[in-house]
Amino acid sequence: MAIKKKGGGGGGGANWMDTYGDMVTLLLCFFVLLYSMSTISDAKWKAIVQSFNPSAVQEAAAISGSEGPIDGDDNLGTDNMMLGPEQLDPKDVEAALQALFEALEEYSEQNDMEEVIEVTKGDGYVFVSFADAVFFNGDSAVLRDDGKAILDVVIDALNPAAPYIDELRVMGHTAQADPNRPNRTEGDRRLSSERATNVVIYIQDRCLLDPARLLSVGYGQWRPVDLNDTSEHRAHNRRVELLITGQDIENQLGDSLEQYQSVRTGDASFTSGDGENADAGASAGTEAGTAAAEPPIEG
Repeated sequence: MAIKKKGGGGGGGANWMDTYGDMVTLLLCFFVLLYSMSTISDAKWKAIVQSFNPSAVQEAAAISGSEGPIDGDDNLGTDNMMLGPEQLDPKDVEAALQALFEALEEYSEQNDMEEVIEVTKGDGYVFVSFADAVFFNGDSAVLRDDGKAILDVVIDALNPAAPYIDELRVMGHTAQADPNRPNRTEGDRRLSSERATNVVIYIQDRCLLDPARLLSVGYGQWRPVDLNDTSEHRAHNRRVELLITGQDIENQLGDSLEQYQSVRTGDASFTSGDGENADAGASAGTEAGTAAAEPPIEG
């Protein structure tokens, strides 16, 4: 009896599925590899979002509140570390600082505020000094409305430069009420620290700059720019200053966040002391205006 042959194809009709499956697997591996090498800059993403909706960052801050990150403390200070010095061009850093300087200088000139806002630029930094009367009343750490308006201008200038900024240091100063006797140490240090801290809080809640790069320092009366013999001279000493530094691309410790990690692990080596920050944010949890409950400090 003759044996019937099965249908054609020789039993290999499904071999093409093996090839297709191998190709899909290779593609998946390829895209996983690409993703593993990619980085996401939080500052740049926020800048893109804000370009479509200028109020998006403020709305997000209002939703999340000022009590801390929604997802807990594990993500504090990590976003901007993704954009390390090796990913920056020194020319871009300098251009960002120059644009920041020009924006603040132009605002000062157009509004006849040269005596209120002084802006200077050096190698790798921008320095801004504000007449203290614009920000605070005497013996008070509560931000005035006209001071907030100026800070809004500063924030608008800071946002485009955010990915290139290494650190923004806010420095608070007081005046010596009696030229023959120093202020009381506790009230003097607390008042200057609270002023600097309140400026940092205002900037952090509205700026694209990574909060890990914001620093508040209270110097008290100990870095005067004038004598304390007249009310006019004391007004010069009552001031708030901003020191904005760009990331130092050629320095291994040019990034303050990298420097912080190196100090923690004992790998840092530098000769210029940075211990002056001992007063930074020391009174962040103290209510503004505590010093005003005691006898006046600044006269």
